[in-house]
Amino acid sequence: MSDDRLIVALDVPNALQGLELTQQIGDAVNFYKIGLGMLTGGGLALANELKQEHGKRIFLDMKLFDIGATIKAAVRGLAQFDLDFLTVHGDPHVVRAAKEGAAGSDLKILGVTILTSLDRADLDDGMIVAGNVSDLVVQRAARALEAGADGVIASPQEAAAIRALPESEGRLIVTPGVRPSGAALGDQKRVATPATAIADGADHIVVGRPVWTSEDPKAAAEAILAEMGSPQATLPNRG
Repeated sequence: MSDDRLIVALDVPNALQGLELTQQIGDAVNFYKIGLGMLTGGGLALANELKQEHGKRIFLDMKLFDIGATIKAAVRGLAQFDLDFLTVHGDPHVVRAAKEGAAGSDLKILGVTILTSLDRADLDDGMIVAGNVSDLVVQRAARALEAGADGVIASPQEAAAIRALPESEGRLIVTPGVRPSGAALGDQKRVATPATAIADGADHIVVGRPVWTSEDPKAAAEAILAEMGSPQATLPNRG
């Protein structure tokens, strides 16, 4: 049986390779993330096929950011695909518009806090307000949740602090930047193991490269699932 707390990122160039990867993994995984990198390679078509023909859950990782009217229209269009999760930037005006666009659907809007590939030096380059990265993530998470987000995206290093927020009650925490024990970090900078992320309050973890670069993607996914089921991972899935 698959465990929907694990979301595998299909960070491959096109839909054909994405479909092949899901076939290799088989029934070990039921939840997949499709992001911007595959958008021009048939990403929406793959999302629809996996959802409608294979019964998979789909996380569309678009990280939308624009004026409210544009966000509302874009989300309304994407909601027609009957997907599960959609990311937008966690700025309150974006979250509110996205929720309006998703009205009447089951699509959950997740607010992005600060990308797990960024550290304080990167934020300085981008002229982002001074402060500890983890503190800024928690502040952005609180504002996104206050604006109505169904959940937030944050690194596993901030999961516990976000889960402690009153605003997080009944909301989702989805954590990229998760690496199995012994895996290379790649372009991630704020990481944790699957068991630690779950124990600290994450509802779902997102893992890509350690699965799709493996010679045996199904075995790699199963190893992550086993690590999530270890005694160190004690919190149940919330959504």
